[in-house]
Amino acid sequence: MAGKGTPATAALAKRKIAHTLHTYDHDPKHESYGLEAAEALGVEPARVFKTLVADVDGRLTVGVVPVTGSLDLKALAAAAGGKRAKMAEAAAAQRATGYVLGGISPLGQRTRLPVVIDESAKDFETIFCSGGRRGLEIELAPTDLIDLASATVASIAVS
Repeated sequence: MAGKGTPATAALAKRKIAHTLHTYDHDPKHESYGLEAAEALGVEPARVFKTLVADVDGRLTVGVVPVTGSLDLKALAAAAGGKRAKMAEAAAAQRATGYVLGGISPLGQRTRLPVVIDESAKDFETIFCSGGRRGLEIELAPTDLIDLASATVASIAVS
């Protein structure tokens, strides 16, 4: 891997979880980090998952959904045992995770947040998620991501 590792890649190495790192040159003009990753890596967009931070009843919670869809905030709140959810403020998401927007990983966050992964992840042998910085994607088995993130799996994406 070019450059230094991230807390996400360190977490994978520590647990000896099989994964592949993919890097690409991030274009700051691209409108969607996730779709940019899919295009740059030549991967079906449904296999690339974005990490979104929401506020569920005052508690930051992470939703991981395919880049081809959106996060269903009501479904996320229900999956997290809450009543209401709204997208977290960018600064709060960055502060809690230790990552910048477009590079937030569901792994190796500064503050361990509850994680909910959309059930569509189980449709694939491997999926892609952010490796902790723009231009770095981790390819791994969805079961390994679920295990390492201590994630709940639920239907939280809308097309």
